[in-house]
Amino acid sequence: MRLDKFLKVSRLIKRRTLAKEVCDQGRVEINDRPAKASSTVKPGDKLAIRFGQKVVVVRVEAIKENPRKEEAASLYQVVGEIPVPRDEKEEEEYLQG
Repeated sequence: MRLDKFLKVSRLIKRRTLAKEVCDQGRVEINDRPAKASSTVKPGDKLAIRFGQKVVVVRVEAIKENPRKEEAASLYQVVGEIPVPRDEKEEEEYLQG
């Protein structure tokens, strides 16, 4: 399944056009590689999506063409969330703990 469609049907991103824009901006990675909207997603893939000041990392659990709203969250599992520092000073403070 295309990455932009997966982001939409899983409800990680509400609209496919927005999912495409996020991919085009370089804010999505599949298995630690930058991904295009047309990239193929399969079960077991790790997605990293940057939302504002955090990166959400999920593992793809299943692929379904038209899941119901209640099924959408079962298509992926959140592995973690990583804060993104806003500037060099904040990054230095974050790295020093």
